[in-house]
Amino acid sequence: MINVKHYARPTELCKFLVVGLFCGGWLHAQEPVFSGPQTGEAIAPFEVRSLSAADAGKQIDYVANADGKPLLLVFVHDLNRQSIAMVRNLTTYSAKRKQDGLQTGVVLLSDDANDAEKNFQRMKHAFNTETPTGVSLEGLEGPGRFGLNRLVMLTIVLSKENKVVANYALVQPSLQVDLPKIAKSIVELIGGPVPTLEELVGKDTMRMVQGETKGTPQPDVSGLVRPLIQKNATDAQVDQLAEKIEQAMKDDQAVRREIYRVATAVTGGGKLSNYGTTKAQEYLTKWAKEKKEMDDLPPKKERASKE
Repeated sequence: MINVKHYARPTELCKFLVVGLFCGGWLHAQEPVFSGPQTGEAIAPFEVRSLSAADAGKQIDYVANADGKPLLLVFVHDLNRQSIAMVRNLTTYSAKRKQDGLQTGVVLLSDDANDAEKNFQRMKHAFNTETPTGVSLEGLEGPGRFGLNRLVMLTIVLSKENKVVANYALVQPSLQVDLPKIAKSIVELIGGPVPTLEELVGKDTMRMVQGETKGTPQPDVSGLVRPLIQKNATDAQVDQLAEKIEQAMKDDQAVRREIYRVATAVTGGGKLSNYGTTKAQEYLTKWAKEKKEMDDLPPKKERASKE
């Protein structure tokens, strides 16, 4: 289920949209991650429940509506600072290219479409209102024929004549790394000048993000997680690896947040049995539970006043 508890207040939404998060993800420069149809493959029609004001509540098919025209599909697996900042900035650019024939559709993935719709209404000012947005009718996994990967935050598919021309599976979206690449793919498809990063995010955002993120260490948990979810790992090895992970979580809050995110994604995707041994799955479930307990806590100021 999409969790937006921490991003419901307008001041927080404005802050994380401005900050934008230039930091790369834990799989940047690691093994490639795949999600959705790959370059050269066909894309199949699918329906979403529209959340856009013009046709709210109606079932819409972005692929069919594009009718072979250039189409940008943005699948949102996980709503957080990074994913929303990327969606906001990317769709702001794609909306400008609509006059050049580019169609865009944002698809929220959730195990409860009604709940996702309510959450969207609370935070729709965080999205580009010019961009058609809907919620998947097929749960967290999205359209079955798309083969989406629940462990990424965003899957971005660019197509023409119903065939994929570019695919981006983003574990942790980086405005600095990923946004210019996606914009370049759009330009290669429909023409025009390649925008600079500053043109994509704006001068003020550029300055603020650079100031906020200067010197911020990058959490890279791939080396911690991959050994843990190996099917041939013994219980003793899993315990040892989990101990190492938990120590890293204590030492670095960014690592802890990322471990919690991955654990929640794995356990919430309905395919926990695909990841590691029973012992490893117990640890993943434990960390996902810890994250939920933290999410359920009242804000720090509120806790302090009660104490």
